Amino acid sequence: MDIILPVAGLGSRLRPQTWTKPKPLVSLAGKPILEHVLDRVLPLNPDRLVFITGYLGDQIEAWARARYPDLDLAFVEQPEMRGQTDAIVRTRQIVTDDALILFPDMLFEAEWGALSELAADAVMFTKEVDDPSALGIAVVEQGRIVKLVEKPTEPISNLAVIGIYYVKRMPDLFAAIDEQMRRRIQLKNEYFIADAIQIMIDNGATVVTAPVTEWEDCGSVENLLAANTWALQRMALPAVTSDHAVVLQPSVVAPTAVIERSIVGPYASVGEGAVVRDAIVRDAVLEERSTVENAIVEHALIGRRAVVTGSAARLNVGDDSSVRV
Repeated sequence: MDIILPVAGLGSRLRPQTWTKPKPLVSLAGKPILEHVLDRVLPLNPDRLVFITGYLGDQIEAWARARYPDLDLAFVEQPEMRGQTDAIVRTRQIVTDDALILFPDMLFEAEWGALSELAADAVMFTKEVDDPSALGIAVVEQGRIVKLVEKPTEPISNLAVIGIYYVKRMPDLFAAIDEQMRRRIQLKNEYFIADAIQIMIDNGATVVTAPVTEWEDCGSVENLLAANTWALQRMALPAVTSDHAVVLQPSVVAPTAVIERSIVGPYASVGEGAVVRDAIVRDAVLEERSTVENAIVEHALIGRRAVVTGSAARLNVGDDSSVRV
């Protein structure tokens, strides 16, 4: 099995963080979002990881090659943002058998089971949600998906498709994408995977659902901070002791971080080389080499090498910024 990771998006809802780094490399709970995702799928022992890159894609490739030097990695480029299947079809020359497709802007928990042994052509991982209007939904009859709708204005189901798909024969999906593009089945000038899989269903494919037990979107600042809290609550975290600071759990503090005369946590993620001095930091993500000094920072996302000094604030500060509040 190959794993396909579309990581070409602009991540506009996470700006200013994503002006200088791709969304999957924004950190929470001690490491990039993308690493959290890969932690959940690498136990499947995939044959290859296939990254579809675009905006700031060189950073994704450099990070992946440094972090996973012993894995078979492949990279293809999506030069223009024309949607999900416009990205996926670019893997045609690399992926020839079965594949797990993941959009890595979420945290999740799922039971993979024996996917390749299922008597189905594709599996869509789903979760029941209160408001599926910003997602794709699946309508299921007699155990099979019969209809998919992307971002419905009037939902006819609350079974949301959350961005994980298993396809037993990728050439079948590529053929459906070809038909989708010939027929120009689009939404707001973008091609979505739900429409391609609907074509597979209409052509007789058996597509079923599988549940995720947990799912946390990371696409906006509010959601990312909520996902940081969610992840920290589920991690086995070592106690952090210091003669000059208090670290309240659950929190994660990188070994090279410096904490002086401060209170960190709960729900704080402090990256490598970060400095917290004479400050209180809680419900916050401080990325690598950031500094918070003489400040109370709460419900905040502080980018790489950013410096924050001053009084209490809720902040979203991008890389290399300097803020006095």
